[in-house]
Amino acid sequence: MEIPSQSLAPGATGVVDGHDRPTRERVARSILDNGPSTAAVLAQRLGLTPAAVRRHLDQMIEDGTLESREARSVGARGRGRPARAFALTETGRDRFDQAYDDLAVQAMRFLAETGGDAAVRAFAERRASQIERRFADLSEEHPELVATEALARVLSEDGYAAAVRDVPVGEQLCQQHCPVSHVAHEFPQLCEAETEAIGRMLGRHVQRLATIAHGDGVCTTCIPSAPGTTGAGSRTTTGSTTAPQGKEIVT
Repeated sequence: MEIPSQSLAPGATGVVDGHDRPTRERVARSILDNGPSTAAVLAQRLGLTPAAVRRHLDQMIEDGTLESREARSVGARGRGRPARAFALTETGRDRFDQAYDDLAVQAMRFLAETGGDAAVRAFAERRASQIERRFADLSEEHPELVATEALARVLSEDGYAAAVRDVPVGEQLCQQHCPVSHVAHEFPQLCEAETEAIGRMLGRHVQRLATIAHGDGVCTTCIPSAPGTTGAGSRTTTGSTTAPQGKEIVT
């Protein structure tokens, strides 16, 4: 059962005229796909003026779609006010998925009531196996892709906005969005089966550190370095670059 993400529902962001709504949907989608972003980065990414972006950001904070936090910085900070990054709130995330959540939860409850936990687990494993098949197909079609990059691409195609970052102990899979988070909150078997599938696809024991379904901002999975390697790998990921020793520099 696929639960597609969708654009913000009409009227979901308060009083928004027909001209502003598409732009605010673009702002929200950009943050969903790329993670917390500053106004300057959003302006450049979307081809808007900083003043226009800030106007939309102010309204989206007011209506509860976004929240502001201090942006992560690298190195010494200069004078002046620290940059602010804007992130989707739980309410903001909900607006991408709310259409089918109730139906999906009801269907899963019916499955649990009629088939028990074994049926729920079987469904979760079947869903995860579909990701594995597509991962295998993509890896065969594009052998030049690193396994973790192929996995992130497959997950992103399913609406997870996934990216892989280098960290000192190996790699970290970050899923900025979870199209089934409301269902997974009640049925953690979905997360468990997905984590096990990630381990099988990468041939390593992975550890889920955080999940959106349980209130975290990002689904984060630790992928330790493969045996015989040390530190992090090297790659270019969307929204970040990698410094020596696997230190992440967020741009």
